[in-house]
Amino acid sequence: MTANEAEFARKIKGYLDDGSAGLQGGTLYRLGQARAAALDRIAGPVRSPAFALAAAGGGGGASRPFYAQVRVWVGVALIALAGFGWQQYRVHEAIEEAEEIDSKLLASDLPYDAYLDRGFQNWLKTVAQH
Repeated sequence: MTANEAEFARKIKGYLDDGSAGLQGGTLYRLGQARAAALDRIAGPVRSPAFALAAAGGGGGASRPFYAQVRVWVGVALIALAGFGWQQYRVHEAIEEAEEIDSKLLASDLPYDAYLDRGFQNWLKTVAQH
């Protein structure tokens, strides 16, 4: 506990003591029992009531683990979706390229066996160089 927290707790304790000064002994006992039961039900570190309200709004105090936050999972889903979309785009481009090559081969007057001939490939290279 830091010095500011200790000072804050001391001030709150003083206000609570002043407020409970006029209560009867039985009421104080029942309040003490209820407080002890509530503290027994808390799983984790004991927090002061003043800080419990601050944590309820998500502005401070204890928070959920990193992996349990919705924003993290939304970000992971967006990254995964972008990766999947990019992969699908690349597959689509490869298919279109193969279709274009196939259509050019089928539309030409040359038989497709000529494209497989090693000598014809060499001849195409020499013709393209000139």
